[in-house]
Amino acid sequence: MGHAMNAASCLAFLKQHQPEIILMDINLPDMNGTELCKIVKQQYPQVRILGLSTFNQQAVIKNMIDSGASGYVLKNATGEELCEAITAAMSGKNYLSREAAFAMEESDRKLPQITFREKEVLKFLVEGLTNQQIAEKLFISISTVATHRQSLLNKFEVKNTASLLKFASKFGLMN
Repeated sequence: MGHAMNAASCLAFLKQHQPEIILMDINLPDMNGTELCKIVKQQYPQVRILGLSTFNQQAVIKNMIDSGASGYVLKNATGEELCEAITAAMSGKNYLSREAAFAMEESDRKLPQITFREKEVLKFLVEGLTNQQIAEKLFISISTVATHRQSLLNKFEVKNTASLLKFASKFGLMN
C-alpha cells in the first residue's frame, strides 16, 4: 500500500512496488491523470486503475476508460460504493459510479442533425452575437436567423438560448 502526490512519484513507486489496483486522480499537478493511466497500463498492464475525480463530464469519463481504467468513481462516492468499485475492478469487471453512469447514459442521447446554416448560427450564438449581428455576418435577414435559432431550440428540445449553449458545450458542438 502506498500513495503518490503526482505522476512522477507514482511512476517511481511502481518501479519498486506492484499494487493490484490504483485509485488515480484525474487532476494531477504534473500530468493529466488520463495520460498517466495510459503510461501505467502500457508499462504495468496487470495493474487495475480506477479513475477518481470530481469531474462528471462524459468526455472526461470516456477518456479515462479509453486510456485503460477499469472504472470511474466520483470523489463524493460513499465508502460502500468505493468498495463496490474496487471489488468489480479486482474481478476484471468495469465499474462506473452511479453519477458517472448517469452522465454516460445522458450523453448517449442521440444528437439531432443540424444543417450547415444552423451550425453557423450556433457558432455565432456561442460568440455572443445578436440576431441582427448574425444576419449581417451571414448576409441573411434577421427573421431567417430567428427561424434558425428556433429550429435549433426545437431540435435540441430546450427552451432558451442559454440552455442551447449549455447543451452545445456539453456535447462539444461549440468548436
